[in-house]
Amino acid sequence: MIQATEKSEAGARDMTLFLCGDVMTGRGIDQVLPHPGDPVLHEGYATSALDYVALAERANGPVPRPVEFAYVWGDALAEWARIGPDLRIVNLETAVTTRDDWQRGKGIHYRMHPANVPCLTAAAIDCCVLANNHVLDWGHAGLAETLETLRCAGLQTAGAGRDKAEAAAPAVLSVTGKGRVLVFSFGAQSSGIPPGWAAAAGQPGVNLLPDFSPATLRQIAAQVEAIKRPADVVVVSLHWGGNWGYAVPAAHQRFAHGLIDQCGVDVVHGHSSHHPLGIEVYRGRPILYGCGDFLNDYEGIAGYEAYRGDLSLMYFLTIDAAGGTLLRLRMIPMQTRRFRLNRASAADTRWLRGVLDRAGRHLGSRVEAGPGGSLALRW
Repeated sequence: MIQATEKSEAGARDMTLFLCGDVMTGRGIDQVLPHPGDPVLHEGYATSALDYVALAERANGPVPRPVEFAYVWGDALAEWARIGPDLRIVNLETAVTTRDDWQRGKGIHYRMHPANVPCLTAAAIDCCVLANNHVLDWGHAGLAETLETLRCAGLQTAGAGRDKAEAAAPAVLSVTGKGRVLVFSFGAQSSGIPPGWAAAAGQPGVNLLPDFSPATLRQIAAQVEAIKRPADVVVVSLHWGGNWGYAVPAAHQRFAHGLIDQCGVDVVHGHSSHHPLGIEVYRGRPILYGCGDFLNDYEGIAGYEAYRGDLSLMYFLTIDAAGGTLLRLRMIPMQTRRFRLNRASAADTRWLRGVLDRAGRHLGSRVEAGPGGSLALRW
């Protein structure tokens, strides 16, 4: 009944997209799934992915092993079923591979065993954006296996490829009776992507932004214009900036505005920050500067506790598919405990609301309490 009520609020041409920040199903989470990969790590902090399982258990209690593929999504599954988004788009920040060509000089390496890819399909994810700082943690061969594994699982990808053309190509997602969503994925060096990871002619890699200049905007505008049809909704997914802090760099705001003004972009989907950042609605188009981590294995790691990295958000954006403008943005607060997403408590929801409201005020947005413990954006 709730799902039917929510659907009836939207017009026939309205489209609801689910977006979130970083989804890290590798390392510790991979170890509790049915087919754990080799746990050996090459990090200064830990030498085994099982160390992250131990940290989580020390903080919040035993994690069952092995868990079912759907376990990690926890209460998010009920929210997806209740709201029924037309598409689910995530930043998948892990390689999906058994390869051992770990990247020397890089401090953290994420890897999920390919046999655990059903944990992604259990969430009915439609598109994984890959232009991030972990998809090549296990080399070019690891990237190739990641792309092939996701393709065979029926998951569309954007932002990484076997050459520059494939890495730059958008995912084209069709919604029956409503139209298409084009998802372009870009990464910036400021998020920790090594410059050598850039895809080139004949070289695998990620779709790396050279800079945030007008020339780069012109290049993106040409790419969008070459494929966009009338009534297409265009999403640009950006892995940019540091992990901590609420300030939105002026260069990010200028670039996001340019994507909307010059490139025909309808949704700017930012990530890399480990916690949610403020939200702007510019010319009717939403800019999520940083969605925060959605799922990770960071439980029990000390440092930055004031940012409450255990809390995350499910973002549900209802878009006028004909005009590309935002009609409604609803957020569902979650908390990760024992490698599982759980609905956040009332107190944690109030805390998140206050943080997002303060962070968004200078961007022209407010966050209010919504029905059923949700949060609603006002602009």
